[in-house]
Amino acid sequence: MFIFDSSYLLVFIPALLLSLGAQFLVMSAFGKWSKVRNSLGLTGAQVAERIINAAGLHGVGLEGVPGQRTDHYDPRSHVVRISEEVATRPSVAAMAVVAHELGHAQQHQERSVLIQMRNFLVPAMQISPQVAMLLILAGLFFRATGLLWAGILFYGVVVVFMLLTLPVEFDASRRGLNLLNQAGLMVASDDTSGSRQVLTAAALTYVAAALTAVLNLLYYISLANRRR
Repeated sequence: MFIFDSSYLLVFIPALLLSLGAQFLVMSAFGKWSKVRNSLGLTGAQVAERIINAAGLHGVGLEGVPGQRTDHYDPRSHVVRISEEVATRPSVAAMAVVAHELGHAQQHQERSVLIQMRNFLVPAMQISPQVAMLLILAGLFFRATGLLWAGILFYGVVVVFMLLTLPVEFDASRRGLNLLNQAGLMVASDDTSGSRQVLTAAALTYVAAALTAVLNLLYYISLANRRR
């Protein structure tokens, strides 16, 4: 989401580099550790079952979903959805991805304050980006500073959501590693180091997205200040 003028390059270029760098790290880490078999030779689905039983997450469902890197936790149905490449492969990467999503399930089960705060903003996130863009465009087109600032406020909701996402995702990864240990799945050094690398790389994508949102917000604020 952006309104272009020459000064936007100061935002666009760093944001693009952050995004590309984060995506490269994820692809590199996942590509490397998806080829390394975890010590127990368990597929992602089998790892999930081990963790669920060991951690007492018995209300959590498992479902397969098509596509690559479509793995996610659905708090509405309390279901972890895992892609075929994760569900069927006995790799270190698959193990890490499953553990992370079950970390979210544990957050939900324990009513984590962090995830409740983020979930509170989910309804607003369904309209805030679109409303923000419309108001910012209208403010610029009609030279109406009030509309521009209203759009900035709506975009601020997006930024807050992105910033809240960071500790939620970091906590899910921390929980995921603990769940793997608790289930006795961290047998060899590759299991531990590989899982950490995959989860760290994935976390950097959220960092990049949050920084990009902040840069956009600062840019919009600079536009509004120039039109006073």
